[in-house]
Amino acid sequence: MTRVALALGANLGDAAGNVSLALLKLDDADGLTLIKSSRLYRTPPWGVEDQPDFINACALFETQLSPEALLALCKGLETEMGRVPGERWGPRLMDIDLLWMEGETRASEGLTLPHPRMTERAFVLVPLGEIAPDLVIDGTSVAGHVGALSDDDRCSAVPLV
Repeated sequence: MTRVALALGANLGDAAGNVSLALLKLDDADGLTLIKSSRLYRTPPWGVEDQPDFINACALFETQLSPEALLALCKGLETEMGRVPGERWGPRLMDIDLLWMEGETRASEGLTLPHPRMTERAFVLVPLGEIAPDLVIDGTSVAGHVGALSDDDRCSAVPLV
């Protein structure tokens, strides 16, 4: 089994319910077992700012799937939950990103591991730091990356509970 970190986010419909449902569906998927998930966080939009706040979470899983098969599973679940192609960084019912996979690095058109912008985004780092502070990305622990965020960025991710 290989450990993997996923980020989930939504800002349309019942965003908190969608993120929670996606976690359940991922845990039910063949070849994927939930180890730990973060709390849900409310975060301001990133990239396109004129849209509702997002609800974000991160989760650690164990998997027997290849990175490409896991990515296909995640994208299929997004579609099943109602996501349609739209504006990059725009509003969405569900977004699932493959952040990191133990022992894997990739730089292809369809998949880059670790996720190329994860260390710049509080909405990923803060929930990931809650469940995997010692995970090393690009030579630095997630806790170290969180510590490098500005106070404003770090505090922009507010736990719902």
